[in-house]
Amino acid sequence: MNISELTSYFIRYGAFFIYLIVLLEYLNLPGFPAGVIMPLSGIWAAQGEISFPVVMLLTVAAGLTGSWALYLLGRFGGNKVLGFYFKKFPKHRPVIEEKMNYLREKGCVGVFVSKLLPMVRTLISVPAGMVRMDFIKYTLSSTCGIFLWNLAFVGAGYFFGDAAIDFFA
Repeated sequence: MNISELTSYFIRYGAFFIYLIVLLEYLNLPGFPAGVIMPLSGIWAAQGEISFPVVMLLTVAAGLTGSWALYLLGRFGGNKVLGFYFKKFPKHRPVIEEKMNYLREKGCVGVFVSKLLPMVRTLISVPAGMVRMDFIKYTLSSTCGIFLWNLAFVGAGYFFGDAAIDFFA
């Protein structure tokens, strides 16, 4: 998918397109270009197509919605979900087991820090649910991490957008 295709989807579906793509990426589904759509949405904000605060609200809400879904999956599906996941992605087992121990030790700080790390940021929600982290604390630490991560990507598009468009054009 290239920038002009993404832009045509944005024109056709509006802000919902940003929310949907970011949500799918935070659900850890492969192939959804949130790493592209967030900077691109920052570019659209810089061009006046959508406001920067609205983009941030949409991306954080999408990230939080996806994180909640995975947290609840971990909390109520627990070992059954993890067993299925390990069968499908056996290479992730050591990372998830390490993160579960990390969460038991670090709690909310662990979630916050994990939300700032590629790949781990989406995976951390399942173990957080499995260790039955307090939902309010989980939500607060996730929101802060998601906000900073998304701010970096949306902000990069907003401030460096013209250079990025020239680069990809």
